[in-house]
Amino acid sequence: MNKFFTSLLLDGQLAGDFATKVLPVLRYVLFGIIVASAIVMIITTLMQSNNSSDNLDAFTGTKQESYYSQNKGASRDSILKRITIAMAVVIFVCVITFFVTELIAGIR
Repeated sequence: MNKFFTSLLLDGQLAGDFATKVLPVLRYVLFGIIVASAIVMIITTLMQSNNSSDNLDAFTGTKQESYYSQNKGASRDSILKRITIAMAVVIFVCVITFFVTELIAGIR
């Protein structure tokens, strides 16, 4: 039985099957994950609040310290920011993997 697998690997039949059957399916899955992550990233970016007035508070002196401003780590914007960063990492990893599988399929 062991000689059978060795001969298959040497002949390239298993590598050929992997490149022709598994890689196209993997690329479709990766592309779907990229599209879904991009949509989630766009939505979470648009849902974040615009804090452009925070920069002017030092000049105007209208900065008000509240419980909400002191605990921004657990706020809605903080959670949306973490989701946005996570989706960017997922997109980056999936794009790199997508192109590596494309190179492997092209070599074969």
